Amino acid sequence: MNEALLRSLTPHVLGILVRRGADFAAAEDAVQDALIEAVRVWPADPPRDAKGWLVTVAWRKFLDATRADTARRRREDLVEEEPAPGPAPAADDTLQLYFLCAHPSLTPSSAVALTLRAVGGLTTRQIAQAYLVPEATMAQRISRAKRTVSDVRFDQPGDVATVLRVLYLVFNEGYSGDVDLAAEAIRLTRQLAAVIDHPEVAGLLALMLLHHARRAARTAPDGSLVPLADQDRGRWDTTSIAEGVEILQAALARDRLGEFQAQAAIAALHADAPTAEETDWVQIVEWYDELAGLTDNPVVRLNRAVAVGEADGPRAGLAALAALDDSLPRHTAVAAYLHERDGDLATAARLYAEAAQKAPNLAERNHLTRQAARLNTRRPR
Repeated sequence: MNEALLRSLTPHVLGILVRRGADFAAAEDAVQDALIEAVRVWPADPPRDAKGWLVTVAWRKFLDATRADTARRRREDLVEEEPAPGPAPAADDTLQLYFLCAHPSLTPSSAVALTLRAVGGLTTRQIAQAYLVPEATMAQRISRAKRTVSDVRFDQPGDVATVLRVLYLVFNEGYSGDVDLAAEAIRLTRQLAAVIDHPEVAGLLALMLLHHARRAARTAPDGSLVPLADQDRGRWDTTSIAEGVEILQAALARDRLGEFQAQAAIAALHADAPTAEETDWVQIVEWYDELAGLTDNPVVRLNRAVAVGEADGPRAGLAALAALDDSLPRHTAVAAYLHERDGDLATAARLYAEAAQKAPNLAERNHLTRQAARLNTRRPR
């Protein structure tokens, strides 16, 4: 990989995108995405025309992002900036579209992918990241789903579980970046809870409210990420927390535990702690054990390793982490955090720097880079 070549080509590619009509900030993001793709692809398949390759890929990234933003804005015009507590207003047809895209002729994974792309407004890359698969694989999955439903009648709506999964992924994408997208997911989940009496629907709504309650404290004034332990808990939305806990308690009382209820219980324990030091990590580990029994999602086991590190010490957390595939997204960042807590600052700094290179977005990349720099300044020379 010729890093000098990439650096020299970056301003030229950026200029071409701007001349084609991209605004500077969006062009920068698209070029950064293209550079990351080049780092991944070029070692095995170097292009004949490096500049042309970068321009083509960056322009495609820009168009994908623009289409997603346009779709989101269309929905956001219909939604208030924040999800209001209490019963949802009269339903529009958006939720119905979610059910129709979750068609019985599709597998659940294909239905989720198609709905996220066609109704949720997410890009193929964003959906692929959520499913931990290559973008090309997800593009093929969505194309097959479109072909499958191209000649069928949309008079058989899909099942609730598939729609819940779509709403969950839309919320996660919004929670990581676009606040209004998270609010839209909450609005639709409220509508669903109003017409379907099911503990997992309630569990998902509770989970969304508990996470969204921390939105104001998740970023500093300069836009940088603030880790949960460092957040100003006085900025958390106590009304949303109270509503989420009340909804969760009613769902758990029905003794039909599901994945979203277990996740909401973990979020409630974080919300209930007056300070980070008072967090009940032992009980959180127990809930992660319940959650691991309900789903084989590797991200659950990764998060459990963090909780074990807090409850039983960093070496116990590292032992739990060692059992997981180190190619799992954010695995390196978790390893860095646990090594830092164990006092191995040199290893932690190196791993934070590695994790920054793998970060899925610019905010997370900057945060991890700062963590590495912080440790490097503390280490004796």
